[in-house]
Amino acid sequence: MTVWFIGAGPGDPDLLTIRGRDLIARCPVCLYAGSLVPEAVIAHAPDGAQVVDTAPLTLDEIISEITDAHGQGKDVARVHSGDPSLYGAIGEQIRRLEELDIDYEIVPGVPAYAAAAALLKRELTLPDVSQTVVLTRTAMKASAMPNAEDLDTLGRSGATLAIHLSVRNLKHVCETLIPHYGEDCPVAVIYRASWPDEKVVEGTFADIRQKVRAEKITRTALILVGRVLDPAAFSDSALYNSAHVHVLRPHRKS
Repeated sequence: MTVWFIGAGPGDPDLLTIRGRDLIARCPVCLYAGSLVPEAVIAHAPDGAQVVDTAPLTLDEIISEITDAHGQGKDVARVHSGDPSLYGAIGEQIRRLEELDIDYEIVPGVPAYAAAAALLKRELTLPDVSQTVVLTRTAMKASAMPNAEDLDTLGRSGATLAIHLSVRNLKHVCETLIPHYGEDCPVAVIYRASWPDEKVVEGTFADIRQKVRAEKITRTALILVGRVLDPAAFSDSALYNSAHVHVLRPHRKS
């Protein structure tokens, strides 16, 4: 018996991986985060499967469902939104499974920040602009940010920022990052990327709060920050430069 932690992707069922789809289709038990995983993904579960929405459940209740399945020798598809390695709360589940000596595997999924970048038609790492993407969040009602991971510290890097779970903290985000990026820095707020009701709000630190308020976005949104969103200029990468020689493209004699 195995518990399969499956990344369902950002929302569009077509962005579910083939491996994830096939595992859901063969597992007799499916536990899924109903508030974030679309029904079309769960529709791959086999006829007669036990399908449980875990949104209203506690950790203890989720583990109880898994141990019941374990006792019956039934594989479990544990379906999370996006990629389970990011804000998926799988760490605490894994700890319990290891204590219970229950086998598990992880199947990656398309993360929200990748879907957001695709929707914006932007590359998040551009030569001369930014070569680093920081995935983070801010502390509100959730657990505190550890070590030196506060937004002020991270913002000093000037990197492209993908800020999760923070649209209701947008005032703090703007006030903290303006000293590092400037009021004219591009900002995009992406609501439910790849879902039918997706929304994109683009602006700068000077006006993004007003624009987001006008769209009444208060949850399930990602904030992207950085000059890569509207670059004034950038160099071509060395990757395809004719003067750049590497093992797959050796020097050519003229």
